[in-house]
Amino acid sequence: MSCGNLLKRLRSGAMLDKSEWAAFIDCDDEGFDEELFSAAAEIRDRVYGRKVFARGLVEFTSFCRNDCFYCGLRRSNKNAERYRLSENEIVETCRNGYETGFRTFVLQGGEDLHFTDDRMVSIIRAIKKNCPEAAVTISIGERSAESYRLMKEAGADRYLLRHETADHDHYSILHPSSMSLDKRISCLRTLKALGYQTGAGMMTGSPGSSALTLAEDMVFLQDLRPEMVGIGPFIPHHDTPFREMKRGSVALTLRMLALVRIALPRVLLPATTALGTAEEGGEIKGFNAGANVVMPNLTPVSVRKKYLLYDNKKITGAEAAENIDLIREKFRAAGYELSLSRGDAL
Repeated sequence: MSCGNLLKRLRSGAMLDKSEWAAFIDCDDEGFDEELFSAAAEIRDRVYGRKVFARGLVEFTSFCRNDCFYCGLRRSNKNAERYRLSENEIVETCRNGYETGFRTFVLQGGEDLHFTDDRMVSIIRAIKKNCPEAAVTISIGERSAESYRLMKEAGADRYLLRHETADHDHYSILHPSSMSLDKRISCLRTLKALGYQTGAGMMTGSPGSSALTLAEDMVFLQDLRPEMVGIGPFIPHHDTPFREMKRGSVALTLRMLALVRIALPRVLLPATTALGTAEEGGEIKGFNAGANVVMPNLTPVSVRKKYLLYDNKKITGAEAAENIDLIREKFRAAGYELSLSRGDAL
């Protein structure tokens, strides 16, 4: 089947199989990406308009119990600079962002056992008390169903847990044997069942990645139907086993963004910092391919440079929340309106 016919099927709401997705991802028809991006942007505009929803990102701990082979925060990286923000620092950071106008905060960190359920519940309740109109998104990895339930009852609205790849063999290339794709997927399904707006996502171009592994991701996403999907190109970190690997393709990342937008029209879809790091202007290209979320960094500047998942991460320019007016103007010039509202999934 031609790429054009596959696109028609996808736009009609069809569930594609793995071979069809792989053909889509590998398509080399002239002008196909332009057609794909146009279709994705049209769907995004119909559902959400030209708004780009801003989430204030708070990277509150760089400690992690895991040893993922691609991540600069991996447990085995003895050169990583570790830090933890206190509850007061986290709440004060969110309160400052709230005064700026942010109405969604993303608390992101490694899987740090210091942040027990009791601590997370206390933090979430304090943010909700001090920022009553704000949505709270948590992104701290795999935890028990009881932990997820307690955080939800404390007021957490959303949870981001990128699955990274839905292919078991590929997962084993990226992670140590102590980690399991089945467990990751189980966590995502638990989050959905508890009523979180749930975010999954993957890297493009990571070691072992192919059209077939990405096709597996698309089959999984069509089945899970998450409210959010994060996609960014793999970028190596110099203190990991993948330090010599080539970074992922921006062009392929844009194609995957567009495919996700068309397959899941109401999804909240970030143009990630990794996309902007991989190529100047990458975020705007992401929006032109159907994305509609950006995450300016609210993390205190004193520790921001220590949260390095990959090399050369942008942390102080148009990615920084203190430069919100610069971000707003950047998007306005590209035809988009920056919104600091909650921007819930429709």
